[in-house]
Amino acid sequence: MSESQPARTITGEDEVVDLCRDLIRIDTSNYGDHSGPGERAAAEYVAEKLAEVGLEPRIFESHEGRASTMARIEGEDPSRPALLIHGHTDVVPANAADWTHHPFSGEIADGCLWGRGAVDMKDMDAMTLAVIRDRMRTGRKPPRDIVLAFLADEEAGGTYGARYLVDHHPDLFEGVTEAISEVGGFSFTVNEQLRLYLVETAQKGMHWMKLTVDGSAGHGSMIHKDNAITELSEAVGRLGRHEFPVRMTKTLRAFLDELGDALGTELDPENMDATLAKLGGIAKMIGATLRNTANPTQLGAGYKVNVIPGQATAHVDGRFLPGYEEEFLADLDRILGPRVKREDVHTDKALETTFDGTLVDAMQSALQAEDPIARAVPYMLSGGTDAKSFDDLGIRGFGFAPLKLPPELDFAGMFHGVDERVPVDGLKFGVRVLDRFIEAS
Repeated sequence: MSESQPARTITGEDEVVDLCRDLIRIDTSNYGDHSGPGERAAAEYVAEKLAEVGLEPRIFESHEGRASTMARIEGEDPSRPALLIHGHTDVVPANAADWTHHPFSGEIADGCLWGRGAVDMKDMDAMTLAVIRDRMRTGRKPPRDIVLAFLADEEAGGTYGARYLVDHHPDLFEGVTEAISEVGGFSFTVNEQLRLYLVETAQKGMHWMKLTVDGSAGHGSMIHKDNAITELSEAVGRLGRHEFPVRMTKTLRAFLDELGDALGTELDPENMDATLAKLGGIAKMIGATLRNTANPTQLGAGYKVNVIPGQATAHVDGRFLPGYEEEFLADLDRILGPRVKREDVHTDKALETTFDGTLVDAMQSALQAEDPIARAVPYMLSGGTDAKSFDDLGIRGFGFAPLKLPPELDFAGMFHGVDERVPVDGLKFGVRVLDRFIEAS
């Protein structure tokens, strides 16, 4: 009778898909007003998975149901500055009727894992969990301390997640100087000899704002020259159609230099339309970082068809480039005109760092080890992440959630879009790259 074979140890690659499926199936929709289910269940799930491998996670609840999970892993050299790996567990809402597969079912189809959060950003949460659990099971300490943060509320600005922890528990981040998180490290295939991996080194700042026009109320049947809806609609129309000028930031210049080298041609910064035409599915992401933007997103006025209201409101999602906030606000006031009152609903700064240092070297080496034709390049994110809050603690942040993607996948369209999904092979690739990155960092 043959001796039984010892059970094979589960690896990070083995379990990353199941971890991501489990997280997707926890509905953490964030409506921005505490009306969603909250992130508590996800925080408890993450804590359980970390505790299983010997860590001592802590859950912090800033508001009922709005919970974040933190843990610290001791490195080989605790005297070195620590690395923060952070992700958020909340997601934007999804209407199931619009989806091919239910957004909270975690279906696997066509080689992809489908669901809300598959790329924003439960994929990175799962990859991080998978790598850390594997390293803890096999007794592989990281070279330096790692702080893990799985955060609430990023999709509404981070007030009840990263911002809460930075303001009330800054000691959790003692000794941390650098961080990685979402929306970076994904691939763009140039040709058979070269694949670019875009690493986020900058992000636009935000002014989410409310616009208000006060007019005179009256009967809908009368001639009325002081109609608040008319005045506001014209202002919103001007703003929504306005094209702000292209501004050449340091990050855009660096990206264009890298891209031009990759394509074997010098790109003309005066003809960005031609440049964007070469970028396929990432053109939308890059195009939004060329200039300031202001998109009207909500309108509100009136309560009855035959009553002219005395007030009309609108909400606008405004984003400004690093170094161009004052110009942006001045342009807004000029476009809107004197009748429109503008007030901020939520603001946050722009960020920009250089594409250099040992952390960047570790990204490049980890990517090339798993994809020989990889080249890491810097880019700017048009949105924002929790890195803005951690910047207040002096933590230099990068977007590095590595994914090797099929060229035909509309990755930019996955974010907050219908039928969000991530390739299963991409998740496993990300686990391998993150493990190498941690070892080299």
